[in-house]
Amino acid sequence: MRVGLGHDTHRLVAGRPLILGGVRIEHPRGLLGHSDADVVLHALTDALLGAAGLGDIGDVFPDSDPTYKDCDSALFLRRTLERLGHEGWRVVNVDVTIFAQEPKLGPVKDRMRRHVAELLGIESSAVSIKAKTGEGVGSIGRAEAIGCQAVVLIDQ
Repeated sequence: MRVGLGHDTHRLVAGRPLILGGVRIEHPRGLLGHSDADVVLHALTDALLGAAGLGDIGDVFPDSDPTYKDCDSALFLRRTLERLGHEGWRVVNVDVTIFAQEPKLGPVKDRMRRHVAELLGIESSAVSIKAKTGEGVGSIGRAEAIGCQAVVLIDQ
């Protein structure tokens, strides 16, 4: 068994959709990034890559590659799961914490949990999605950005 830790943060800007955990959320601003900037799927991808000793998301899916411009971040997760599968790894469970002053994520956490479980091919009971505010501190607390941390357990 191995544990992986992933993290991602992106700025909130006007004119972009807000997508977290593969779920589109109604909000006047979205996350700025080369892909769809889904911090949840980026943090999960990074955690999985780290657990398997395969580098990080920037190494494997560089933002300098036009292939990934505006792409759905589920692509990163799927390709990472394929690599792990070829090496005999399977996901046991994941624990995700999203840091966002706005929007309030309580109403969509269960949709995110079910969608992430589906993407990972595990039971939704093996996925935890939590949301915390920034309590007015830093870029997250000023609602300038959204961040995410993810912990994964994989088994071979």
